[in-house]
Amino acid sequence: MKWQLAEAKNRFSEVVNRALAEGPQYVYRRKDAVVVVSRRDYDRLAGTKPGFKEFLLGKGPSMKGLDLTRDRSSMRETKL
Repeated sequence: MKWQLAEAKNRFSEVVNRALAEGPQYVYRRKDAVVVVSRRDYDRLAGTKPGFKEFLLGKGPSMKGLDLTRDRSSMRETKL
């Protein structure tokens, strides 16, 4: 449903209840708009992202075959 900002402010509980029951509620201020959504809908839309550790340990790019050994050759010579 579409709401003008002043009406949404006056009937905020109804805006929240409708977002929970019916889905996204659009609140307009002149040409700008925001959307009020339930937490359930937000989590579904945003998805979950694994942490860094979970990314490395989970299914994803494999590090097998990646050479991580340090090059032990001497450093290049420079004039100081």
